[in-house]
Amino acid sequence: MEKSKMLLDVNEKPAVAKWIILAIQHVFAMFGATILVPILVNAGAGETVLTIPVALVTSGIGTLIYILCTRGKSPVYLGSSFAFIAPLAAAYLKGGLSGAMTGVMVVGLIYVVFATIIRFTGKRWLDKLLPPVVIGPMIMIIGLGLAPSAISQVGLVSGAEVEWRGIFVAALTFLVTAIVAVRGKGFLKIIPFLVGIVTGYIAAVCVGLVDFTPVVEAAFFSMPQFAIPFVSYVPNFSAILTIAPIALVTMAEHIGDHTSLSNIIGKDLLKEPGLDKTLLGDGIATLVAGLLGGPANTTYGENTSVVGMTKIASVWVIGLAAIFAICLGFLGKFTALVSTIPNAVLGGVSLLLYGFIAVNGLKVLIQNQVDFGKTKNVVVASAMLVLGLGGAAISIVSGDVAVTISGMSLAAIVGILINLFLPEEKEETPKKEKKAKKEEKVEANV
Repeated sequence: MEKSKMLLDVNEKPAVAKWIILAIQHVFAMFGATILVPILVNAGAGETVLTIPVALVTSGIGTLIYILCTRGKSPVYLGSSFAFIAPLAAAYLKGGLSGAMTGVMVVGLIYVVFATIIRFTGKRWLDKLLPPVVIGPMIMIIGLGLAPSAISQVGLVSGAEVEWRGIFVAALTFLVTAIVAVRGKGFLKIIPFLVGIVTGYIAAVCVGLVDFTPVVEAAFFSMPQFAIPFVSYVPNFSAILTIAPIALVTMAEHIGDHTSLSNIIGKDLLKEPGLDKTLLGDGIATLVAGLLGGPANTTYGENTSVVGMTKIASVWVIGLAAIFAICLGFLGKFTALVSTIPNAVLGGVSLLLYGFIAVNGLKVLIQNQVDFGKTKNVVVASAMLVLGLGGAAISIVSGDVAVTISGMSLAAIVGILINLFLPEEKEETPKKEKKAKKEEKVEANV
């Protein structure tokens, strides 16, 4: 690991004014993605599953928990995970709010279990369980599986009447997001989705697509609608297998983000504080998010980019950003304003966002030089993609209890099992090479 060139190291505290400005930058970096998750989950389920205030609060609380678990040695921000958008919507349709939130809590517990095992055994077994040939297709399925949702939000569904205002706003949002992502400089390049949402929202207001009634009716300060087990619902384990396997994807993402941040700050975070502690922090944060009715957390690459751009790796800055996020969750007028973002804006952003997710899966395969000349790799990836995108489902019924494994969860399980148990193919030695070896053997005997 190269020597750190940070202006402020992990445990250093900046001057107050600079501290606040840097923390606000981190809030902007996480904001667009964090609020999109509850909006898109609700759109997929057709009901209110998650709320923006709770997502913001649990994001902030989760980050503070992570900082405590890593003893302030890792400048990572935790936000809402895109990997759980489709699984959360599916879990809600299957088991209601109790099914969705129980699933999120179980994901957190899986992280904690894996963190404990890694502490005593190391992580080599995890690399074998989740090689790039399994992780890549998993990520691709997340993005491509959400594609129909983006098309629906834009209003380009076959047979539907085309509404020019929606198409215009969606196209403008898409183009602005894409241009900022490609040509943006400095901090702008880190927040293309936030810039796209703001631009699209202004355009939507101009063409009359925004209803401000919720903003007028909202209080300036309001308590987020937390969903607490045994108070708001009774835990329901019927949808666990719809959500739980996704933890494997986000664990791989967790390792990748920490490796990237390690390279930026010049310290190996997987050794100090250690993968066991970082996973533990992520797991407890997700468990608490589920206990409060929020989405599962994950490490945010956007905030890692801010650390790289500013050259300031202080956990004091990350911690203050987390406190700001918690405060935003209690601003009723603000969260009501965010809730008025029309589908056309979300669709325009999602067209790019879901594609980005899918392509990131492809990048995992390319960067790790997965050899598709090997038939085994082709079998693993193709089986996962077809099962994940084809709507495959397996139902296990025992008495009155029915458990269904479908979509990406089924693809993940099958991909892992095929990769572990399908034998490696034998490499055929060309005839000329065989003949040469045989001649060498004869000469050696002579």
